[in-house]
Amino acid sequence: MRDVVRRAGLSDSVEVDSAGTGDWHVGEPADPRSIAAAKRRSFELTGRARQFQTRDWDAFDYVIAMDRSNYDILLESAPDEEAAEKKLSLLRSFDPASPPNSDVPDPYYTRDGFDEVIDLCVAACGPLLEHLRRTHGLRG
Repeated sequence: MRDVVRRAGLSDSVEVDSAGTGDWHVGEPADPRSIAAAKRRSFELTGRARQFQTRDWDAFDYVIAMDRSNYDILLESAPDEEAAEKKLSLLRSFDPASPPNSDVPDPYYTRDGFDEVIDLCVAACGPLLEHLRRTHGLRG
């Protein structure tokens, strides 16, 4: 998403952050297989893992989950039903070609799933940016 936002010239208007619901890899870079899959598509994954915090509900306009399991964990952590309803979505819900409630599969324990995951994320990030443009009047 950072790359989509950057290429659209909206880096000054859209802040993108990433956090997991667990603390297993806090402080670590992305998995080397993810980094390689992203590089094959001409972008870099440069962030470090952090855990989602309750204060993130106030800090961000959107909370996007990769899969239903994380969605449910985030839903439980929401300060109230209104915040969850307004902010929480599954990433693939922005991709019109995805079936309803589609997950981005976790490729961590597979050998070859990283390219597919990158493709699924890229397919959703463009429409997510278009949603942000329409909803917030962003130009770029």
